[in-house]
Amino acid sequence: MKEDRHDVVVVGAGPAGSVTARIAAEHGLDVLLIERNQEIGVPVKCAEGVSKEIRKFVAPDKKWVCAEVKGANIYGPDGTKVVMSGENMDEVGYVLERRIFDKFLASEAARAGAEVRVKTEAYGIIEEEGYAKGIYARAMGEDTRIYADIVVGADGVESKVGRWAGIDTRLRPSNISVGAEFLMCNIDLNKDYSEFFIGSEIAPKGYAWIFPKGGDCANVGIGIGGDMSGEKHRAIDYLNAFVRNRFPEGKVVAEMYGAVPLSGPLNENVADGLVLVGDAARQVNALTGGGITYAMHAGEIAGDVIAKAVQEKDLSKKRLMEYESRWRSAFGKRLETGLKAKKFFFNLPDEDLNTLAHSLAGVRINELTPLALLMELVKRNPKMLMGLAKMLL
Repeated sequence: MKEDRHDVVVVGAGPAGSVTARIAAEHGLDVLLIERNQEIGVPVKCAEGVSKEIRKFVAPDKKWVCAEVKGANIYGPDGTKVVMSGENMDEVGYVLERRIFDKFLASEAARAGAEVRVKTEAYGIIEEEGYAKGIYARAMGEDTRIYADIVVGADGVESKVGRWAGIDTRLRPSNISVGAEFLMCNIDLNKDYSEFFIGSEIAPKGYAWIFPKGGDCANVGIGIGGDMSGEKHRAIDYLNAFVRNRFPEGKVVAEMYGAVPLSGPLNENVADGLVLVGDAARQVNALTGGGITYAMHAGEIAGDVIAKAVQEKDLSKKRLMEYESRWRSAFGKRLETGLKAKKFFFNLPDEDLNTLAHSLAGVRINELTPLALLMELVKRNPKMLMGLAKMLL
């Protein structure tokens, strides 16, 4: 078996993995970034919407920004529309072309000095005295021992890297959103607003979305609770029904499928010699399913902490807990709020959802954040949402 040696090996070249690799490489470390697929960014498993907070991490580029939206329209089960728009846009803002965006982030890691390998799949962890010391990988039918001081798991939902290191990354169906999405053209859509549709008939324990991608094209998708999925009630079944009803003349030019963790973050995302980032660490807003900016932020923090730990020759879990405390301080509260809201709203009947939508009809909410929406709802429906108010306060 071949052998290889690096300071850091990052498994998964999504936003979390590529940003981690870039930051670590910028600190002078020898970094290897591997991706099991033959092309980074493919297949797309994401609705591609992202907040304008992404500007904190990278300058938007027309090459990978398909559309810039002014706000969001949210429709209750009976069609009541709630409009959210303004300068503070936390959950929507840009619609990306992930095939290009993910490649851009990986290329930035490469420019910083990281080595990038595609069609390279990890299948185990090298362990020595309880520490992760690298991975076993296979590429083009050839196996390689890749030794590293630090292993980074950026391998998505139910991370295998985390599980190999003894972290329980399994998820219950109720803590997963399973999704199906079409890239559609020849449709009549609102080009300035992302649109969301809720209701048990449309998307049980989830929502449908329309994200404009320029011209007469849009991402049209549905995410449902994993525990709601079953024969003839899969995400694709709900999506087909939604599309037939709303865009009977629309043309499907691509199909995408995926899953998002909605459990809230793992209790701990580090072990001796190992760090988890992004979806692997469940750093996703459980209410919205959004995770790109959280993944990038976590990657920046992880890359910095890893660089210091390698330079100090201390790769212990205790040392790496700095990453844990820093990312939780940066955005952990927002994820906690999203999880509490998800647990509350996903169990409301359509009748109550309609009541809440009616209470906001005609009201323009000028801060598109989950917390702003929740607080406005609590203010207008104090009796119904007393339980939610107690959870948030």
